[in-house]
Amino acid sequence: MKYYKNSYLSYLLMYFFYFFSLAVFSGYISVYLMDKGYQSTQVSFVVSCSFVLSMIIQPIVGYLNDHYHQKRLNMIILLLAAMLGICFIFAKNIYTIALIYSLALGLFNSANPVIENMATLSRFQYGKIRIWGTIGYAVASKISGIIYEYVFPEAMYIFFTIGLFICVIGIYGTSNIKQATVRKKEKSRGLVQKNFIIYLIIVFLFYGITNTNTTYLPAMFQNNGLSMNTTSSIIFILTLSELPVIFFSNQYMNKLTNKQLLIGVFILLIIQFFTYSFIHLPLIITIVSICTKAVATMLFIMLNLKIVSTIVETKYQMSALALVQTCRNLGSIVFQIISGYLIDIYSYDTFYLILCLLSLMTMIIVIFYKIPSGNDQRLFD
Repeated sequence: MKYYKNSYLSYLLMYFFYFFSLAVFSGYISVYLMDKGYQSTQVSFVVSCSFVLSMIIQPIVGYLNDHYHQKRLNMIILLLAAMLGICFIFAKNIYTIALIYSLALGLFNSANPVIENMATLSRFQYGKIRIWGTIGYAVASKISGIIYEYVFPEAMYIFFTIGLFICVIGIYGTSNIKQATVRKKEKSRGLVQKNFIIYLIIVFLFYGITNTNTTYLPAMFQNNGLSMNTTSSIIFILTLSELPVIFFSNQYMNKLTNKQLLIGVFILLIIQFFTYSFIHLPLIITIVSICTKAVATMLFIMLNLKIVSTIVETKYQMSALALVQTCRNLGSIVFQIISGYLIDIYSYDTFYLILCLLSLMTMIIVIFYKIPSGNDQRLFD
C-alpha cells in the first residue's frame, strides 16, 4: 500500500476512470433519449436540469472544499453519484429521468475543479497525468457505442458506476492537495475586477456553445446517415486528438499568451461549426471534427487554469474556479433550452450556423480583451 500512495498509478486510475465515467454517462444521452421517443426539446430539458443542479451544487461543494478534507469529500461525492447511476437505469418518465440524471451529473461535475487542479499540483508533469483522462474518455466513447448497439443501452450506466468506484480508489492513493507555488510577476487581484468579470462572460459563451454541441453531435452524425457504431468510432478518434495537445502542453502553454490561446480556441470553433452548417459530406465533417472539436475544448480547459492563476490572487483561486463552473453551467442551461427548439423547428444547419456566429462574436470580445499574458505561470512544466 505504501508504494501505491502518491504513485503514478493512483493518478492514472483517478483520471482515466473519472473521464471514462463521464463519457459513458452523458456522451450519448441525446441518442439514448431520442431512441426512447423523446424530442429534442425534452432532451434539452433533461440536460438543462443537470446544469441547473450543477450550478446549485457547485458553490456548496466549493465552500466545503475550503473547509473540509478535499480528498475525502470528493470521494464521498463520487460514490453518491455512482449509486445514482444505477438508479438512472430504472427511471421511466421524463421527470424522473431528469431528476436522477441531474443529481448524478451535478455531484459528478462538482468534483471536477479538484480533479483538474490535482494535475497541476502533483509531483508529476501535467501532461503525463491529464493524458489519461483523454484516453479514458475516448475508450469509453467507443465501448459505449458497442454496448449501446450490441448489448443494451442501460448497460452504459452500470459501467458508469463501476468506473466511479475505481476512480475513488485512484483518489484514495493521491497525495493530499497543497496550494501550488507560482511566480507572480504580473499583478493579480481578487474576484471583483474587470478582467475576471469579462472572463466569466467568455466562459459563459464558450461552454454554452460547446456543451450544446457535445449534446447534439452524435445525433447530428446520425442525421447525416452514420450508424451508432460509426459515430462512436468518430468520437473515439476525435477524443484521442487531445493527446498531443495535452502531452506537449509544456511546449506552448507557458510560451503563448492568454489572448493568443483564446483566439486560437475560437478560430477552431468557427471552422468546426461553419463546416457542420454548410458541408454535408460525412468524410469532411469527420475530418474537421477530429481536428477541431476535442482540441478546442482541451485547450480551453488548460487555459482556464492558467487564466485564473494569472488574474486572481492565490487565496481566491478555488472560489474563482467554482465561479467559472457556475458560469459554465448557466451558459449551458440557456443554450440547451434554445438549441432544442432550434433543431425541432428549423434544422441542424441553422443550429450550427448560430453557433458559428456566436463563436465569431465571442472571438471579437477576446480580441479587445486586455488580459495579462500569463507567461510567468509555470503550471505546465
